[in-house]
Amino acid sequence: MTKFSETQLTEFNRLVARYPEGKQKSALLPVLHLAQDSFGGWLSSETMDYVAELLRIAPIEVYEVATFYSMYNLKPVGKYMFEVCQTGPCMLRGSDDIVAYIGEKLSIKPGETTADGLFTLKTVECLGACGYAPMMQLGKHYREHLTKEKVDAIIDECRKTAAANN
Repeated sequence: MTKFSETQLTEFNRLVARYPEGKQKSALLPVLHLAQDSFGGWLSSETMDYVAELLRIAPIEVYEVATFYSMYNLKPVGKYMFEVCQTGPCMLRGSDDIVAYIGEKLSIKPGETTADGLFTLKTVECLGACGYAPMMQLGKHYREHLTKEKVDAIIDECRKTAAANN
């Protein structure tokens, strides 16, 4: 059963308290981030129903938001998620080639996760760093001016970090 810990519930209450009484739905975006971070990096139907119950809103209101934004994952993802920008400026600078290269290196397509659960490849809309194209987001950090060599180094770095943490 999906349920926040006491610490997570404290954070939930802090987030909801930012908004006026009766406007708890306004906390939906940050609460979904909290839920995603708390329950394995993705939002199951059970998790979204739990968020709806806590916020006292209809589950469909949560589903509408979670399915609209690419920052919410609706299925399990790898430890490292490569979110490659696919909009105009990045495409003009070769993001399609970068996506294809990552897919070839990791034997996955966009939306898939490697068999070892380490990497997920995702294409996303503009990340607002057009001057650094092609680029991707990896966790909370941007990786910019991507080349095949830079992608190789990023993959190696992630594998080394994962191995060191095991």
